[in-house]
Amino acid sequence: MNLKLQFLAVFLFLAFNSAFSQERVSPAVPGFGGIYEIESPDEKPDPSLEYNIVIDVTIGSDSVGSVNPSLHNIARMMNLHVAAGVPLENMHVKAVIHSKAIAAVLDNEHHKEKFEVENPNIDLIHALKKSGVEIYVCAQSLLARGYERNWVNKEIGISYSALTLLTTYQLKGYALLKF
Repeated sequence: MNLKLQFLAVFLFLAFNSAFSQERVSPAVPGFGGIYEIESPDEKPDPSLEYNIVIDVTIGSDSVGSVNPSLHNIARMMNLHVAAGVPLENMHVKAVIHSKAIAAVLDNEHHKEKFEVENPNIDLIHALKKSGVEIYVCAQSLLARGYERNWVNKEIGISYSALTLLTTYQLKGYALLKF
């Protein structure tokens, strides 16, 4: 390959890479759920709407030492809406954790006692709460797994059940997401 072709190939590679390589941003939940900003999309959220969303969180982490992917997705959802122009105060999000996701709700002391590792979700839960997300755990799931109420991270509320929280908020007009 001659020198001009090599130069052109390197130039195109660098131009292509810099045009598409972006840093992730997390405007609503700093440090979590990073997303890419998209210039001039054909469709995006309406910033004048009030987003009432209830999230059914049932998916657990692959390992007790890793962040819950559902909680990560809640952070992504918040960041996507805010990056697209929705004011944070228009985001009204409630999440209820149950089923296989239940380990995420434990405080550090009890998570370490039960799983021999600190709860990797503590900082993410704190950041979600700070961005206005209300997080609950299903009391039925706690009892079914033998967890005590006082083992739950203090930033998480206790709901009577996931089923009652989900139906109540859907009847109040909240959109249901399942993670």
